Amino acid sequence: MTSSCTNRGDAPEGASPLASPAKHSGKQPVWLRNLWVCTLVSFIVSLGMSQLAPILPLYINELGVTDEQALARWSGLVFGCNFISLAVFSPLWGALADRVGCKPMVVRSTLGLSICMFLMGLAQNVWQLVGLRLLQGMLSGFVGAVITLVMSQTPKERGGWAMGVLMSGLVSGGLIGPLAGGWLSEVAGLRGNFFVMSACAFTGFLLLLFLVQEDFRPAPEQAGAGWKERLTFPLTRPVLTLFLTSFVSQFALMNMAPVITVFIQELTPESREVALLSGSVFASAGLASILFGTTSGRLLDACGPARVLPFLLLAAGLLCIPQALVRQPWQLALLRFAFGAALVGVLPALSTLIKAHCPSTYFSRVSSSNFSCQTLGIFAGALCGGQIAALLGVRAVFWLGAITLLLNALLFCRLFPAENPQARETL
Repeated sequence: MTSSCTNRGDAPEGASPLASPAKHSGKQPVWLRNLWVCTLVSFIVSLGMSQLAPILPLYINELGVTDEQALARWSGLVFGCNFISLAVFSPLWGALADRVGCKPMVVRSTLGLSICMFLMGLAQNVWQLVGLRLLQGMLSGFVGAVITLVMSQTPKERGGWAMGVLMSGLVSGGLIGPLAGGWLSEVAGLRGNFFVMSACAFTGFLLLLFLVQEDFRPAPEQAGAGWKERLTFPLTRPVLTLFLTSFVSQFALMNMAPVITVFIQELTPESREVALLSGSVFASAGLASILFGTTSGRLLDACGPARVLPFLLLAAGLLCIPQALVRQPWQLALLRFAFGAALVGVLPALSTLIKAHCPSTYFSRVSSSNFSCQTLGIFAGALCGGQIAALLGVRAVFWLGAITLLLNALLFCRLFPAENPQARETL
């Protein structure tokens, strides 16, 4: 059964009885055409947004924070604070998606992102930057929205491949963005990066608005439902385990992101090209994701995401250890490349498992709630990473990432039920 957001023209076998004859754009089914559009938009938005993490400590410094420990703390806070509001508002947007469709949500997210990035380029102090990041979380949530749109329309047997394609768009933008952002910051100043981010998000807004098709009808049981019924859903053991895995994995991944630039400064104290070096290190993980994204998706479809996911988490955890021991930026870049190759399948695996263990009538709510767990993990990881870097040094952050990812692999193996996805006994 497909999601309530599924385009009825391309519903796979077992879809709603409301489905109409297949619609095609030429020889392509609508779900496939939408996938390519969403992948292009993901590339463009990621191209802009991936500039943020490498330049954020430098921008905060430009806004008046000069002490090294204070800079590490503020970097973690500013990077992670928007994930608080994002986690709170994502389930509300997911409930609305089950009622009005997934396309309006992803269009709304790109427009909100464009507005917030433009205003950040005008910020005069770090508190304004914090406030705008919180507003970004309320209005945006692009990644969760576009994943929900794609997964709601994709046939189950193609889910891993489709997510691999979509992730390739996201990470390929993430590959080019830090390099372009580092160059742009040298040419046009750090504020110029934010105006470019805004333009990228607005371009994505226009493409989604005019090119994505969604023939949406809400599920009949949603018509007379109150807000409580629209916001809640049965919590099953598989879904609860996936929520936990999403939180822990993102905590482990994102505690490192906001301090990498600080680490590069520590490794190369005399360098005047810290922004460019940091962009290169960030981009190395993106390059690996491009090279291995679709292969990872095919592996998930062939072997099953529940079998592959623990090995990905285990490999990523082990690769964190040598990152804590590097002495040169090029060593860190090589290890981040291997790290990106291990991680590229994590989000596709989680999204595919969510769809497999969730009925269509509340798929958007569950997917958005899972995204909330991810964003809470991102916020907690970014905040914790900044604090640990200030107290114990940047290298300790990588040790924390290793321990958390290895524990996450163990928890998933221990808790995720080896059962038929159709067996959904409520806790």
